Amino acid sequence: MNPDIEPYLTEDITLNKKSRLPLVWFLPVIALIVSSWLIYKAISEQGPVITITFPDAEGLEVDKTRLKYLDVEVGKVTAITISKDLKSINVTAQMNDGAEAYLKEQTQFWVVRPRVGLGGVSGLNTLLSGPYIGIKPGEGHDRKHFMGLISPPTLKNNDEGKQFVLETTNLGSMTPGTPINYHGVIVGEVLDHQVSAQVDAIKLTIFIKKPYDQLVKKQTRFWIDSGVDLSASADGFKVRTGPLISLLSGGIAFRTSSDALLTPTADEYTHFILYDTYDQSTQVFYSKTLTYVMYFNSSVRGLTEGAPVQLRGIPVGKVTGITLELDKKTAEIRIPVTVEIEPQRISIINNLPGVSDKEMVDALIKKGLRAQLQTGSLLTGQLLVDLDFHPTSKLTLHTNNSAFLEFPTTASSMDQFTHSAQTIMDKIAKLPLEDMSLEINSTLKALQSTSKATDRMLNSAKTTLDTTDKTMTSANQVLNSIEPGSTTRYELDKLLQELGQTASSVKQLTDYLQQHPDTLLHGKSKE
Repeated sequence: MNPDIEPYLTEDITLNKKSRLPLVWFLPVIALIVSSWLIYKAISEQGPVITITFPDAEGLEVDKTRLKYLDVEVGKVTAITISKDLKSINVTAQMNDGAEAYLKEQTQFWVVRPRVGLGGVSGLNTLLSGPYIGIKPGEGHDRKHFMGLISPPTLKNNDEGKQFVLETTNLGSMTPGTPINYHGVIVGEVLDHQVSAQVDAIKLTIFIKKPYDQLVKKQTRFWIDSGVDLSASADGFKVRTGPLISLLSGGIAFRTSSDALLTPTADEYTHFILYDTYDQSTQVFYSKTLTYVMYFNSSVRGLTEGAPVQLRGIPVGKVTGITLELDKKTAEIRIPVTVEIEPQRISIINNLPGVSDKEMVDALIKKGLRAQLQTGSLLTGQLLVDLDFHPTSKLTLHTNNSAFLEFPTTASSMDQFTHSAQTIMDKIAKLPLEDMSLEINSTLKALQSTSKATDRMLNSAKTTLDTTDKTMTSANQVLNSIEPGSTTRYELDKLLQELGQTASSVKQLTDYLQQHPDTLLHGKSKE
């Protein structure tokens, strides 16, 4: 080796060995720093650990089932255990950082699975990804343990609007989620239902979304919308249709009159009556009513509670009750019909402040105002109570055992016609029809005999006329052979004139008998 370059080679080798030693020991330090930073970051990004109790763990898996709010992942399931009482499942979930803001007392959890119902289809995305746990944030104090819901809450999000309470005695098919529509537009839904404290009605809590909640006023009417409403009344058949969803699963509708839209909006949790039909919701309720009882002797088949009471075709009240009474002493059957007359339906002119509504009705009764049953519709056969003036109708009152005043009645036009027809039939039934039949038969036989005698007489008269004609012909021949002006010619002329008059009289008699054969029995009538 060249001695001149050997020192330089030795120096280079020495320098290389010194530069490699620090790099080998620096790599573990860097790894430790990175690991520490990752561990810190993971710990700092973790939220609180919570537990949720569910009836079962169907579809839930550790480290796979996620917790989501508005389709955003906010945690995952880390453990699934059975509760100590062996009746439920405890699900432990690790929440993301920042979850403390919505883990409150009223926060709700439920398992999102595919669901198909009349209200629609939901949870289809879980067919591939599997079920997940949904969250609806609530208010209250912080909490780490929750009771999971068996079914999803009706309002999964914090929609803006108002809640109201409807009272009904007919729940029907209405369940949480039943839609509420306004003129066919879905604007809310039923949240839940429960029996009232008096156990005499069912209270439905409903939710109306904003801005439709501003349409709910104190005068608003709610009714059960079955999709198709077919009713038969004294006015005939009526058909109303609603949205298709109401036809399938039922629903609730409401309306507010144009006048009421200008009034203030109803406060939240205001109570309303839920009517069974639209027609019931349109009825106007009057503060002043007069209750009377009417007694009808004829059948009231077709008369129902709620049937209108009309005055000359205009509704002034309604039927509120129909009963049947039996008097054991007299064995008399009566049908009391209770009605409510609403005087506020009638416009008053020339009002007299000192005259009450009852006194006015009494004055009308004295003038002949009576009640009678009338057929409202031939199609349905429904009856109504018609009020009109019948001055000739006798005022007849019954023994009234009710607490109401009696309103006099009169038989309907059909009843009067039936009574008249029955009277005529009774008179006909009393006639001696058998004796009359025998007399008629005898008369017919006499007429037949007379007819035969008349025919013989006519034949004889015809024969006489023929003979007379022959005689006159012969007489004319003889007359032509006799000398004119002689005595014999004169007598023959006179004889021929008498024979002509006789033939004319016989011919007139024959013609008259042909036209009036009964003359032989009764003689000639005086003209």
